[in-house]
Amino acid sequence: MKHVEALKVEREALEALSALLDAIPGVQHVEVELTDLDAHVDIIAHFTFADRPLTLICEVKSSGQPRFVRGAIYQLKHHLVTAQRNSIPLVIAPFLSEQAQAICREEQVGYLDFAGNALIAFDTVYIERTAGAQPKAEKRALRSLFKPKSARILRTLLRDPGPPWRVAELAHAAGVSIGLASSVGTALRDREWAIKTDDGLALRDPDGLLDAWAGEYEPPEGRQVRLYTHLHSAALDDAVRDAMSDHAAGRVLLGSYSAADWLAPYARNSNRYLYADREGLAHLTEALKLTQAEKGGNVIVNIPNEDGVFADMVRPEPGIACTSPVQTYLDLIDGGERGREAADHLRRELLQWH
Repeated sequence: MKHVEALKVEREALEALSALLDAIPGVQHVEVELTDLDAHVDIIAHFTFADRPLTLICEVKSSGQPRFVRGAIYQLKHHLVTAQRNSIPLVIAPFLSEQAQAICREEQVGYLDFAGNALIAFDTVYIERTAGAQPKAEKRALRSLFKPKSARILRTLLRDPGPPWRVAELAHAAGVSIGLASSVGTALRDREWAIKTDDGLALRDPDGLLDAWAGEYEPPEGRQVRLYTHLHSAALDDAVRDAMSDHAAGRVLLGSYSAADWLAPYARNSNRYLYADREGLAHLTEALKLTQAEKGGNVIVNIPNEDGVFADMVRPEPGIACTSPVQTYLDLIDGGERGREAADHLRRELLQWH
């Protein structure tokens, strides 16, 4: 017996398919039905076009993530071997991302989702529709993948995307629970950004993952302070270096443009951008002789609530601590047009995984 939720999705799929066929001029004698448990597909639709009988064979998935879409396509193509002539394969899901739609196009299989995305082709008919908005539930699920705890896992994987990870090892390296590491791994595999191998979880598409993260990026939760220092040139550089030294209290990192100056120099920016914890901020305030800025400020310090940014730090040379290339890239992307140009340069220099 089919699960109640699966039946609900299939009924909604049947309604969406019926509405699509009804909207196509020249389509007549439409009969759309759910199949029984013994069938190899979920919905079959018979109709005529230009007096020629045609059949749509449809596989319905409750999740439209790429991994499930690829499985649906496999089932449809397997069924086509024995299906009657003039059969047209179609994948139906509540929502299909651009990546999932691209997979269908590559495999020459039609698709339809409840958000309004559709592709169906037969005879002289070619219909392709693109919906603008991503469903809220889908957007929430994607954003949850980039929340602070989950982001620790992503940073760990992106630091060296090659080797596979056992779940327990990944959890330990990222400083999170095994349950969270497993859940994030599943989400990455569903989107085909990672694969499961005999040796563990391995990133398959780090570029796709980073693109998605950049599209949904929100700076680490916490607070930001804008301060002013009279120091400049070598005196300012020495004071910042002192605040980052091993003997200094707290933790301080260069971020954004200031980190990029060390990692992949491109765009000059007169401000200093830093991450610090509370003790680090106190030491910075003393070392840089910082004061409250009535307007603007030339030292911008982020104090995150979670220490994942610090755990992922890099040292381009002794005495200098920076946010990692991935974190620096994300912060630059969030920094306006000039920042995006610097981010693109950094990515070309340091984040090439092909």
